[in-house]
Amino acid sequence: MRKLRLVYALFAILSALYSIAVYMVGSGTFSFIIWVFAAIFFGFLYLMDKKKLWPKVPKAIRLVFRIIVATGIGIFIICQGCILTQFFSKGETGADYIIVLGAQMKDWGPSVVYKARLDSAVDYLNSNPDTKVIVTGGQGVNESISEGEGGKIYLIEQGISEDRIIVESESRDTDQNISNAMNLVEVSDDMKIGIVTNNFHVFRGVMIAKRYTDADVTGIAAYTEYQYLPNNMVRESFGILKDIF
Repeated sequence: MRKLRLVYALFAILSALYSIAVYMVGSGTFSFIIWVFAAIFFGFLYLMDKKKLWPKVPKAIRLVFRIIVATGIGIFIICQGCILTQFFSKGETGADYIIVLGAQMKDWGPSVVYKARLDSAVDYLNSNPDTKVIVTGGQGVNESISEGEGGKIYLIEQGISEDRIIVESESRDTDQNISNAMNLVEVSDDMKIGIVTNNFHVFRGVMIAKRYTDADVTGIAAYTEYQYLPNNMVRESFGILKDIF
């Protein structure tokens, strides 16, 4: 049991440290709170085990607690499996449109996450000269320009012709990114649509897009820096559940 306590303590410390790291990134989200709760949870397990308090808890409560934890772990594993099915997706060639899902704009340009999406779009557009791109995203309170307009500026700087770029600048989340983009063009069932986003986000992006069209929808996965992956993979599980329910 001592080894198990050490595992709890280690996870509590790592979660606390990672919550600070996520907060310091300043991504404009509150996902660091997930890791604060994780630190509290593992700290709770550590104290319960160290103080030998579990035997004092009624059996029924212990059983319910174990069921809840096991169910949560099972759901989390399923969500992670779904994410990994699209993690390395490269899309299909010859798409009529690709939709770049918006992410935060900084004062100096696209955030690291958004830049990765836009760079993947540039690679695809250079290889598929007949494809047009829709850049999406409204302007948040901490952004000096809308994500759609910022994405357009970046693509033009990378040599993409302006007449290939369509801007959507009103959306506030992934669902609106996609639904608003679909409303800007006439999409038919025989078209090919590519959803460009970071690898951890592709599954959900494609899942949402298929709600709005019967066109052939595939994902185009952009790179994510390894230090951001734990936070994004965990947060994405909550996003998948939100979209399902």
